[in-house]
Amino acid sequence: MNKILVPVGLSVLVLMLLSGCIQVAAPDKPIEINLNVNVKQEVVVRLQKDAEDFIANNPELFPQ
Repeated sequence: MNKILVPVGLSVLVLMLLSGCIQVAAPDKPIEINLNVNVKQEVVVRLQKDAEDFIANNPELFPQ
């Protein structure tokens, strides 16, 4: 049992000594998240549906 306590105690001591060396600081520049999202298809479909509904509801404006 004594053989197990020595490495564990040594590990704890090393971690305690290293804990003072770690620093956490905010970056100088702002974090930039670049999301390339394509919403063009959804907008075109909605506009097309709105145009079809408008033409169907107003046939006198668009004679064939």
